[in-house]
Amino acid sequence: MYGVSLEHDMASMKEKKMKVPQIGEKQVVYENRYQRIYCVTADFGSFMKEYFVMETGQRSGVVVVHEGSVLLVRQYRLLIGRLSYEIPGGKIDDGETPETSAVRECLEETGVHCRNLRPLLFFHPGLDALHNPTYLFHTNEFVETSSEKIHTDEIEQHVWIPLTSCIEMVFNKEIIDSFSIIGLLAYHNLMSSQSNPFESAGERLNNISLNRDEFIE
Repeated sequence: MYGVSLEHDMASMKEKKMKVPQIGEKQVVYENRYQRIYCVTADFGSFMKEYFVMETGQRSGVVVVHEGSVLLVRQYRLLIGRLSYEIPGGKIDDGETPETSAVRECLEETGVHCRNLRPLLFFHPGLDALHNPTYLFHTNEFVETSSEKIHTDEIEQHVWIPLTSCIEMVFNKEIIDSFSIIGLLAYHNLMSSQSNPFESAGERLNNISLNRDEFIE
């Protein structure tokens, strides 16, 4: 089961005598086929807070691994003005499960048809201003299909990069997409814990050669 229930959170707030805010009605201020932005007000009693929330639907992605290397795509991203290394993934369409969506996205972006996906992680990239529940999977089972299936207008190329190099790229700011960073670190932690269950996550990362001066700004 993913996450913690809203009922549990509300009960916890009441136990701590924290006032549960009164939430007003959603007022949609903008909407298109990809996203919806709405405004909502929360009344905390002593003050009011206005939220602008962007809903982009659910998304899923997959960490595909072959002989120690991870499948990444390179695509243009507006806010950085250049190509970005990312794991395959995208929006979950109506009627899809997170798993079938991840399979479809990977096939469209790379021509790789994944099989037997395993759950890796569930997370929310934001808890106030962005609603985009995200499911991540991992697999080492796949079949490479025709390159004709790849959406070349969206994806510049796909590459296989060793997992250790991917982790170094994260801390050297060569991989900066949060979706991919979370997936890669989660998978690296999973594999490391299986090989050495007594080593902490921090110790695993410290064993990677990183340029700390470049990482800290």
